Amino acid sequence: MSDDGRSAITIIAMLGSVFSPYYARARARGAADPLMHCAMNVALYGPRADRWALTERPRGAVFRSPRSLAIGPSLMEWSGGELRVAFDEITAPVPSRLAGTVRLRPSAPEPAAPGARAGVALDRRGRHRWAPLAPIARAEVELTHPSLRFSGSAYLDTNAGDEPLDRAFESWTWSRAVGADGIALTYDVRRRDGTRMLLAPAFDARGGARELPPLASRPLGDTRWGMARSIAADPGSAPRLLRTFEDTPFYARSLAAATFGGKPATVVHEALSLDRFASPWVQFLLPFRMRRAT
Repeated sequence: MSDDGRSAITIIAMLGSVFSPYYARARARGAADPLMHCAMNVALYGPRADRWALTERPRGAVFRSPRSLAIGPSLMEWSGGELRVAFDEITAPVPSRLAGTVRLRPSAPEPAAPGARAGVALDRRGRHRWAPLAPIARAEVELTHPSLRFSGSAYLDTNAGDEPLDRAFESWTWSRAVGADGIALTYDVRRRDGTRMLLAPAFDARGGARELPPLASRPLGDTRWGMARSIAADPGSAPRLLRTFEDTPFYARSLAAATFGGKPATVVHEALSLDRFASPWVQFLLPFRMRRAT
């Protein structure tokens, strides 16, 4: 997120694209190879226009080493204590070029939260794991297509799973809140077995971690697709929606204002409904937001 709040970028490297309808069909046939469904998803939210790129690529377009990952023409690599991302993708549904570089520098050399690198299990069987690798970071963004430069607060995490998401979860919300004295993360998971897990770590500028005071689910307003949004924030508080970045039938990414431990913060928030994602009508719509490369 840029320091002036006008621009933002999200980049997700996916080995086995969890929201791919083609991957879902392959699993249904019993012939699923995760590396046949990889993508470097880039979403830009700019002052003039937003752009979205998601091209699914087969294993021949994927290269991995201990410090780098290439998917098609895009690359993530660790070098000199920073994560460098260079991407050159085609947007969907309207084709245009989305290209540039992002350099992310963690504020702490190693994650300080217990289990941050190994990951925290989100389900009871440990088949889904989340790890906040760099909860506090700075990023410099330089795009050539479109021409745009900005810098600001950044974040890096990773998710891994051994089964489809909709098998273990009904829904979840996630948020990253930036305040005057650090950041707060929330991961509010609703499991298929009827249980709920809320993770709420906070981090200072040196990467030191602590747990937030008890939080409560607070309404954030429905999306245009009618999907409910809620955010884990201070009990009795009234979070405010500032901007909706992504509004899809099963997923929303938003910008909000909320309080955590009595302190105000600007929040990047996501809401995911796996029940909606698994429905036939959503599976039918998914190809309109993605491309496939052979």
